[in-house]
Amino acid sequence: MALTQQEFQVIFFKPEGSIDLEGGKALSEQMAGVVPQAHQLWIIDLTEVNFMDSSGLVPLVKGLKAARQSGCRLVLCNVQAPVRLILELTQLDTVFEIFDTYQDIFTTVKDNTLVLAG
Repeated sequence: MALTQQEFQVIFFKPEGSIDLEGGKALSEQMAGVVPQAHQLWIIDLTEVNFMDSSGLVPLVKGLKAARQSGCRLVLCNVQAPVRLILELTQLDTVFEIFDTYQDIFTTVKDNTLVLAG
């Protein structure tokens, strides 16, 4: 059986500071500006996010729902400890694909049906 690779369009989001009510609105607006499509990989890099509250979870969950409905893949990477804690407390760490680094996204294949051309 031959393994085929498909080109994916990477859409990169890099919020900064706090993802609270205000920061969440900004992230929602950014994500709303892109229509998720099956050939896309949405990466939300949380390197610069040092705080997230429950209102900040809303754009992440909405984005994930929109992505999944379109066959798009949405992943999180570089999640800082305070944000990871919120994801763990809400058990969203089991819902989102979370990678330690940006590079890990392209070297780790979680299921055999998806191979990213890198």
